[in-house]
Amino acid sequence: MKKFILIILILIALSFIMVFAIAPAKVDDAKNVVKAHKVYLVSAQAQEFHDSLIIGDWHADSLLWNRDLSKRNNIGHVDIPRLQEGNVGLQMFTAVTKSPSGQNYHHNESDSTDRITQLALVQRWPISTWSSLKARAIYQAQKLHKLEHSNKNDLFIIKSQKDLESWYEKRSKSPKLIGALLGIEGSHALDGDLKNIEKLFDAGFRMMGLQHFFDNKLGGSLHGTSQSGLSDFGRKAVKKMNQLNIMIDVSHSSEAVVRDVLNVSSKPLVISHTGFKGYCDTDRNISDRLMKKITSKGGLIAVGYWNAAVCGTNPKSIARAINYGISLVGEDNVSLGSDFDGSVTTTLDASELVAITQALLDEGVNESKIRKVMGDNMLRFITSNLPD
Repeated sequence: MKKFILIILILIALSFIMVFAIAPAKVDDAKNVVKAHKVYLVSAQAQEFHDSLIIGDWHADSLLWNRDLSKRNNIGHVDIPRLQEGNVGLQMFTAVTKSPSGQNYHHNESDSTDRITQLALVQRWPISTWSSLKARAIYQAQKLHKLEHSNKNDLFIIKSQKDLESWYEKRSKSPKLIGALLGIEGSHALDGDLKNIEKLFDAGFRMMGLQHFFDNKLGGSLHGTSQSGLSDFGRKAVKKMNQLNIMIDVSHSSEAVVRDVLNVSSKPLVISHTGFKGYCDTDRNISDRLMKKITSKGGLIAVGYWNAAVCGTNPKSIARAINYGISLVGEDNVSLGSDFDGSVTTTLDASELVAITQALLDEGVNESKIRKVMGDNMLRFITSNLPD
């Protein structure tokens, strides 16, 4: 009998080991899909032009996963080698801290089961992250800092204008050096405490999204139940973010919140990953009229690479959405916001970004505009809005 119980216990232990060892990669692979496709045809001229650009991307959730970002992986969208192959110079890494069960673009309850708790358990995150959303954000920031420490010739974290200048100077000698920034996907990561804005700032975060897929203490989500505007707590949070020169991202905010933030914020806004409703009429995208208001105050719109954002997943769809945006809000106000590794399906990963450059050229967009959209607009914006 004792032998039988021992065997059962061993089998249970082995089952747990298998879950912790295999499940995270399987979930990552299933959520962050790159559709099989033929090799993109790129002209020598397009490749040469692409190699001369500074590519900047406003949104990748790669820190959420247990994937080793220092190595080239065959799952997901982003790692250092693939960023370098795609000539990415600036990459915003965004920390996801809560995601509702049954997540969708239409209606999500704030108190639904949180999928990130389950992921934190399976991926063996620290115990503090099991209950604290702030701890989850800080843990992901720590992962990026460890990645930088182990890959100093490839990754440089940017927290200030001085850091940005240092990265730019270093990249002139080491053109594969990636400038990394930290952002947060939704300010529920504050755990309801305004003091945590400064704590997250100290952890390295320089962009904060106000909402994600559900309403929170700051106000309504575009995909929540209330469609409410900015709360009093949200107003205080916006003002504190302004004081610290934390860039404000309204990617998942209700239109009422966006309008309120435009009235409250003394700084321009970012939509770090989105599409244009006039080009792609889905529940993911806010109105073109509101996009114009954001950019009229110096804001920046970053175009995503997945179907709900641009009504397609191939480089042509992305390029056409970008071209539409240039016509709508101007060439100085459009950028890239892939949402790589954000549980989206694409037909390219970070190594294949030259296909977007080629598609933009094929659409007749001139090189000056392409240079701005692919990275110069992001570089200009963070130069103006990072702390000293």
